[in-house]
Amino acid sequence: MAGLLLAASWGLSAAALVGTAYQVAATHLVRRFVTRLSPARTGGGAPVSLLKPLCGDEPRLEANLRSFCDQDYPERQVVFGVHTADDAALPVARRIAAEGGDVAVVVGGGRPVSGNPKIANLLDMMPAVRHSILVLSDSDMEAPPGYLAAVVATLDQPGIGVATCLYVGRAAKGIWSRLGAMGINHGFLPSVLVAAAIGRTDGCFGATIALRRDTLAAIGGFEALRDQLADDYLLGAAVRERGLAIGLVPCLPRSVVHESDFASLFAHEVRWGRTLASIDRAGYLASVVIQPVPLALLALILAGGAAPAAVVMAAALLGRLWAVRGQERALGLERQPAWLVVVRDLLSFAVQAAALSGRTVRWRGGRYRIGRRGVLVPCGESRKS
Repeated sequence: MAGLLLAASWGLSAAALVGTAYQVAATHLVRRFVTRLSPARTGGGAPVSLLKPLCGDEPRLEANLRSFCDQDYPERQVVFGVHTADDAALPVARRIAAEGGDVAVVVGGGRPVSGNPKIANLLDMMPAVRHSILVLSDSDMEAPPGYLAAVVATLDQPGIGVATCLYVGRAAKGIWSRLGAMGINHGFLPSVLVAAAIGRTDGCFGATIALRRDTLAAIGGFEALRDQLADDYLLGAAVRERGLAIGLVPCLPRSVVHESDFASLFAHEVRWGRTLASIDRAGYLASVVIQPVPLALLALILAGGAAPAAVVMAAALLGRLWAVRGQERALGLERQPAWLVVVRDLLSFAVQAAALSGRTVRWRGGRYRIGRRGVLVPCGESRKS
């Protein structure tokens, strides 16, 4: 038994050292990406319809929505959509629309009883859309002034079928929101850049998805995604199957992260994790190697505090803190205390374990089971697909 524990400790230590090297590489890529960000663009190209599906009020909602309405772009329509007339986001949307400009507000026929609620919202919004270029964006996003011009410029590049954006997290208030934003800034964002550096070009993120209307029609429209959990990824995959590429926009909008308590944060991140697992379960499992601090801690425990494992633990901690500090400087983020970095890493490890051990998700007040091929099934229903 002791031999097995020691072998496991050595294996975990080796994985932790690989993860530490990953952190160094990821930080280098974050710095390089930031240096390539486009300066604020003005003007623009073809007319654009911005689609903003909404669901409930949230911190900074009005400021977020106004940041899209105030883009320096010659001709753009903004379409807000809610499922029901009693949605708390509706007064905010109507207040903005009443101030003038090309803004439409769509009230759907009710929250869908099954399927992807965001896609159902977009389907309700489409009859109000007037332009041939569509830009979809989540309600928690805040856009810099030149965002729309940068998105359209990327979409206009030869061979690009979809333009998408990375983003940074901005905590609204409280420790849970801070932890959520750290997960974006020091987990999600660097991992996408590493994936791109090794040749993975399949990332398509709901923070921003821009495509032409005829491209959407060619892949079956939003209807083809109605029952899917990983709608963003699958939309990008469908476009890539038609021989077009996904373009990464050199712009960093901000996601306003609001998590009221631990349960909300954990459920939110487990849904993200199970979404990734529904796309590539083996890859998601293998990604545990990018978490050196939890791996080194497990190695230290299994080794009974032995000196070699303690050295790996120290290297993992120092490497992770170095990476976080470098990413904070590159992205212009507030410096987080070291203890919170460790808590964030332990939380990420727990989220990954939970995501791999179940197939249900909570989303905007609903509870769903992930069926075969990533199909969303409301809990209580059964479906063979």
